[in-house]
Amino acid sequence: MQKRTVQRGRPAGSTTFDAELAQAFGAAVRALRTERSIAQETLANLAGIERSHMGKVERGEHQPTLSLIFKIAKALDYSPAVLMAEAEKELQENNSSHHK
Repeated sequence: MQKRTVQRGRPAGSTTFDAELAQAFGAAVRALRTERSIAQETLANLAGIERSHMGKVERGEHQPTLSLIFKIAKALDYSPAVLMAEAEKELQENNSSHHK
């Protein structure tokens, strides 16, 4: 039996981008931002990122890194756990509406 070599990283052709998850996270960010009456540009500045990138995160076009999740949560004055819980709620709402 030939020993398989272990390759580091993800398999060729695979991606870590999950559109449904990215959209749920973006919707959670937008909801919390509007709840706090913070403009998108202001939030981007507080988080230390470009406004256009923040727009892509909110639209679910970019899946944020762990570092960015923490920056956005801090800029919103929420804990990352609250932000992730809101994203999880969005995901569950999306899944329940798709299965009706």
